[in-house]
Amino acid sequence: MMRIVGLAFALLLAVVTAAPARADTPTPDQVVQGIADDLGKAIDGHQAELKGDPEKLIKVIDKILLPRFDIDYASILVLGQNARTATPEQRERFAKAFYNSITHRYAEGLLNYTRGRVRVLPSKGELSDKRSIVRTEVVLDDGKTLAVDYAFRKTKAGDWKAYDVIIEGISYITNYRNQVGAEIQKSGLDALITRLETQGDKLLESMEQAQKGSP
Repeated sequence: MMRIVGLAFALLLAVVTAAPARADTPTPDQVVQGIADDLGKAIDGHQAELKGDPEKLIKVIDKILLPRFDIDYASILVLGQNARTATPEQRERFAKAFYNSITHRYAEGLLNYTRGRVRVLPSKGELSDKRSIVRTEVVLDDGKTLAVDYAFRKTKAGDWKAYDVIIEGISYITNYRNQVGAEIQKSGLDALITRLETQGDKLLESMEQAQKGSP
């Protein structure tokens, strides 16, 4: 399942590399289809290089993800009702720590992306002025398919930003919100933020050690 989440997150990374909105901006599903194709071309031949240099892989992700992922909106959804009692500083720290945590956790999923493994399904008319769902199917190693949807919202600036991934009907926002809520209730928001702030470095170190230990 971790591979699938990594692959889904990898496509999300591709989705959010779209160019800034213009009058002729493609619809989100058109963006997903085009970027999904381009991602395979960009990664082919570079897997070993990026896998051997986790810091470079993280920098690549930061460069393409940060501008097009609605981290503030996603983090507020993850905090749920806890966002109401959090201070602006806590919300800002949590957003940054949350982003770093999922980026480091799923970084290598980007390397598992292969052209042709993702099919963008025809739109069912979900596109509105502010919200859209892009539906895809991921082809697994055994030939079976997995439903992976991507939620977009349009910002006040008029550009589309991704904020959620739904795998077989399970939202990663909802999944993280349940985990975060339980941890906040047990240890408090500050303790959660501190853990997330250190988690990225630990995962990066783990990736580097695994690479050093590989033949």
